[in-house]
Amino acid sequence: METKIQKRKLGSSNLEVSAIGLGCMGMSFGYGTISDEKEMITLIHKAVESGVTFFDTAEVYGPYINEELLGKALEPFKGKVVIATKFGFNFQDGINTGLNSRPVNIRKVAEESLKRLRIETIDLFYQHRVDPNVPIEDVAGAVKDLIQEGKVKHFGLSEAGVRIIRRAHDVQPVTALQSEYSLWWREPEDEIIPVLEELGIGFVPFSPLGKGFLTGKMDQNTTFDSKDFRSTVPRLSLENLKANMAFVDLVSGMAKRKDATPAQIALAWILAQKPWFVPIPGTTKLHRLNENLGAANVVFTAEELLDLNNGSSNIAVQGERYSGGSAKMINR
Repeated sequence: METKIQKRKLGSSNLEVSAIGLGCMGMSFGYGTISDEKEMITLIHKAVESGVTFFDTAEVYGPYINEELLGKALEPFKGKVVIATKFGFNFQDGINTGLNSRPVNIRKVAEESLKRLRIETIDLFYQHRVDPNVPIEDVAGAVKDLIQEGKVKHFGLSEAGVRIIRRAHDVQPVTALQSEYSLWWREPEDEIIPVLEELGIGFVPFSPLGKGFLTGKMDQNTTFDSKDFRSTVPRLSLENLKANMAFVDLVSGMAKRKDATPAQIALAWILAQKPWFVPIPGTTKLHRLNENLGAANVVFTAEELLDLNNGSSNIAVQGERYSGGSAKMINR
């Protein structure tokens, strides 16, 4: 059955994108390997052919090489796709030395990202992580200037808390918030999502498949290469995996009921929450891309949704979602 990807608007901004986007980080960063460029360009082209119009990258992925990959791959589709990228880190000789959202750096990143992405305007420019050393009003003001100059179209935040979202939005309307959200990380439902709804801000869940966990492809003995960032994720440690398998049982059970895969259930659950949620699962494999996009065909009854909601609420997640330094960068 051919997947027809519907379009969705991110909040009240009129930024229209495919209901499922493509997170491109893993092609060049985070999992210990850098994928073959030709293969990734083929995958990105296949995504466009399948109706995906929303692609997510950042200068820190690599650094730089992920943006360069997208620039090369998406050049033929200029004006037909939406590219989101991010600022907020400091680099010395290609090494990430920490947060930096000073206005002068935001402008520098925008100029460099435009070149790497081979575009004239960045569709959606996120602050990658909240910088406690720079008032969010200065950050929003810097992006506002770039929007007025035509270098950026939309302003986004990532993993920001309620107060930061409100303060930023007062200076320059925020089009989208990107944060982790999935059946096994529903914390944004408590405070974040109601504020997004109130302000008309779209929501872009990353890690919608729980860093691969909700696909059902891991078991309680799964281990990761030391270069794979998941080796540092507490909830994926051997002692926690066993307890967390209850989530996999939940999506697998529903997958059988719906003649779908666990990954499709996890993504379809997000799509069913609000019409302005746009998950961005990542993959480097063509068959996984097709599988993920197939989630657009899965429709739940009210009862099935209730079963998933109640089922996941009743499971106690074991382990934090980040370790040490990464956890400190989350603004709540």
